[in-house]
Amino acid sequence: MKKGNRKKITAVSLAVTAALLLGACGSSQDTEKDAAADSGERGTVTITMGRQTSSNPKFPEGDSYEDNAYIRMVEQELNVDITDAFEAPSGDDYNRQVSLALSAGSLPDIMKVATKDELTELYENELIADLTEVYDAYASDYIKSLYDSFDGRALEDVTYDGKMMAIPATSSDAGPGMCWIRSDWADELGITVDADGDRCLTLDEVKELAKQFMEANPENAENPVGIAFDVGLTSTTSDTAYMINSIAYSVGAYPRHWYQNDAGELIYGSTTEEMKEALSIVREWYQEGIVDPQLGTRTWDDITALMTNGQCGITFGSWHIPDWILNNTYMMNSNAVFEPYAVIDANGKVNCTHYKATGEYVVVSAEFEHPEIAIQILNLIYDDMVNSAELLEKYPEVDAYLKEGVDGTARPYNIEVKSNTYLLDEYAQLKAALDGTGTRDEISTAEERSNYDAITAYQEGNGDVTGWCKIHSRCKGVDLLTYLNDSDLYHWLSPIYPETTATMTTNWANLQTLEEESFIKIITGTDDLDESFNAFVSGWKSQGGDTITAEIQEQIQE
Repeated sequence: MKKGNRKKITAVSLAVTAALLLGACGSSQDTEKDAAADSGERGTVTITMGRQTSSNPKFPEGDSYEDNAYIRMVEQELNVDITDAFEAPSGDDYNRQVSLALSAGSLPDIMKVATKDELTELYENELIADLTEVYDAYASDYIKSLYDSFDGRALEDVTYDGKMMAIPATSSDAGPGMCWIRSDWADELGITVDADGDRCLTLDEVKELAKQFMEANPENAENPVGIAFDVGLTSTTSDTAYMINSIAYSVGAYPRHWYQNDAGELIYGSTTEEMKEALSIVREWYQEGIVDPQLGTRTWDDITALMTNGQCGITFGSWHIPDWILNNTYMMNSNAVFEPYAVIDANGKVNCTHYKATGEYVVVSAEFEHPEIAIQILNLIYDDMVNSAELLEKYPEVDAYLKEGVDGTARPYNIEVKSNTYLLDEYAQLKAALDGTGTRDEISTAEERSNYDAITAYQEGNGDVTGWCKIHSRCKGVDLLTYLNDSDLYHWLSPIYPETTATMTTNWANLQTLEEESFIKIITGTDDLDESFNAFVSGWKSQGGDTITAEIQEQIQE
């Protein structure tokens, strides 16, 4: 491992401008020259890797994890020889291999770890290389721009004592949960959902619409339901459907999130007065018969069946739920059409939480003599392969992998490294192609080109459920995210994502059960709201919550 002075990673600007991105594409050529020069000087380097595998990687005949198009390209471009120290399927099997390597104190030269706890343990045991200098020296401008788009949060997550100890995968913000409404029902009933055309609804408007849908019962369903919620009620992300997060956010409550208030105090969002207000709203709706009377007993599949059978026409969920939940409704009724709306607070803003900027990490063994190669692989796969048409012309089998959907585990690093705004950026290309101001060939990703094909086929009358899904998730869901962003309607909260503390290990599962059961009882019960909520908060604090809060506060101070 190379030694030298280490420089502290600092926070950088949030936005990735178009000019920066264009300039970054040119920088990849300089990076390639550096890589070529380095590989010539150092000779062939053998690299051992820990590889995460898939049960169906879709390899062409003869290819394998050690010998495939991506690996051959990396080996030729960087003059390396990659061998796998271990291969294991994603999930527990792979994590077990990482744990064994960690316990033995003998790591592959490069491998992925799935949790911050593992990363911290590797750092504390001095098993992984400091990548600060090689990142500064070798990472392309484009790669740096991707991480910079997270306003420093991505690199801060892998920085210990001023040292960058891993290559982080990125986890981009997905925007708020949305209120998805059967617009075909509204049209049939002559209901104007969004009178001012701002694509946003207040809670009162959502409540009134749910009442109208129940009373009119457009599909003559048995036991129509206004809105149904999952027994868990809240989620740490907006991705999960059937949750009350959108209601909570609109009154300033952030359940299951840790954050600091204006006074600098550490807060657990499920225990605040704002959370009590959110529960009181859902409780009121429940008492008025708007919320599913079987709240707390219906399964996820039961709620999906309510939507599918025409018993319910309103639900909450992220931009992509048409792809995997609302599609079930279309399969039963091809006339079904949904429209998403954002739920606003009293100030007309859409409250939203930043996701944890990272989720997985690539680490380099402290014993590996050429940590710069880890950064050069990063450049090659996540910059050159994305931005260099010449590279794909040079390696047509790699281009074929991208078009044929060979699983990402085939790459040396099975992580995603994209900008925080990649979803909006890629949708802008799709929208331009659909509007005729751009072309399909100008769409930069295989996934978005596939979406274009599905959408245009559906519009031309030759499509199927996939086209319906992509119209809803992209042309409606992501389009709404774009509108909210461009209209400056977001109010962002940056939560704290702590490492697992000692008391979390022993008490967190019970605290989560306490929270879920208490919230269901508060909504469906008749006991005094204040007393019930105060009893939950008191129990949460005494059963480990206060101790965990102190432990996280100590992490922050450190």
